[in-house]
Amino acid sequence: MPHTSPSTLLARSERSAASAARPRVRRSRAHRSVSPGSNVAGGTRNQARGSGHRRGFRRRWTSWIGRNRRLTVALLLCVAAGIVVQQLTPASEQRVSVLVAARDLPTGAVLTASDFTRASMPPDLAISGTLVDAEALVGRQLASPLGKGQAPAESNLLGPGLLTGAPVGTAAVPLRMADPSSIQLLSPGQLVTVVLTAAGSYDESRQSQVLAGPVPVLWTSSQGGKTGEWLGTSDTDGLVVVAADPQQAEKLAGASTQGKLFFVLVNQQ
Repeated sequence: MPHTSPSTLLARSERSAASAARPRVRRSRAHRSVSPGSNVAGGTRNQARGSGHRRGFRRRWTSWIGRNRRLTVALLLCVAAGIVVQQLTPASEQRVSVLVAARDLPTGAVLTASDFTRASMPPDLAISGTLVDAEALVGRQLASPLGKGQAPAESNLLGPGLLTGAPVGTAAVPLRMADPSSIQLLSPGQLVTVVLTAAGSYDESRQSQVLAGPVPVLWTSSQGGKTGEWLGTSDTDGLVVVAADPQQAEKLAGASTQGKLFFVLVNQQ
């Protein structure tokens, strides 16, 4: 064994002590294989930062909900209530403006512009055939009562509109009754049977025959006693206008010249 000088042994001992005092840094295989400036290393660091940011956001959000539980519950209840109200509230309906009576109007009334006003209602409630021009109604006469809020139609007025809806060939026949005061018993829509009592000789009794019936009454002279569009005369005392089919109209026309006309009320049921 070669001789080693004391100075050599001292130098070796100092190098061993320095090596033991220096810390050792171990690198993983992946870290040793990738240089610090490469893109892969940069992407890994960005992913790590993004994941950490999301975890931090979730922690903050969970912490906020935990501190504000009552507020969170109140907000959720408000949202639920809003959804329920929206589902239960009906959709707004389109509405139309219609002409209606401003007050109760009796049969025979001569109409003025102040008798009507306008009301808003859904389209499906607006009656087809109702009149919309108030000026066109001025001076017309009602053939039947018109209640407050009711829309006027041509069938409510004197004129050809009284035959609206009647079968084809139906005629409006005016009749002059022998007893004008009995007209007070009649109203539009009432069914009557028309009876003719012929005048006989002094030694013969008067004979009666049924001319038509039951026929509906369209208008009577008791409805205001004014000249109507049906008749071009002011002499309306005792007059009744009835709706008759062609055969009935043939018998009723001119019947008042053959004798006296009377009517019999017919049960409408």
